[in-house]
Amino acid sequence: MTGGSFVFTPQSEEETIALGERIGRLLKAGDVIAMTGTLGAGKTTITKGIAKALGVEDTVTSPTFCLVSEYEGGRMPLYHIDAYRLDGEEDFLNLGVEEMLYGKGVSVIEWSENVGSCLPKRTIRMSLSPREDGSREIKIDNWNNGIIE
Repeated sequence: MTGGSFVFTPQSEEETIALGERIGRLLKAGDVIAMTGTLGAGKTTITKGIAKALGVEDTVTSPTFCLVSEYEGGRMPLYHIDAYRLDGEEDFLNLGVEEMLYGKGVSVIEWSENVGSCLPKRTIRMSLSPREDGSREIKIDNWNNGIIE
């Protein structure tokens, strides 16, 4: 993998959203974030911060049942994709994701381990893990968008 790696340990939901905002401010059109993590790890929570930084005013919720939620924002669209219920990569491609992955917005994919080989090499990898003390460990790999402050 190319690009930088970072590890963050937000202590609360608010800190996780704030980290998402810091990440979102650095994203550019065509960026793809592939998320992995257990249920409740904070995938949708950090996506709320990313959405806020992109200028999305709608309430961001988990796309588990609709598979893809598209949010129009100020800077660019956010495509929030949930691959949990998909039966594989063919199902993923049948959603029309190529337009999203190579389009003018940012794509955030939850449960990306189910569709990994379909994603561009430039994909930013993010793994989220809840910790016993209630905090989360968030690892980001293949980051090429500057320093996350």
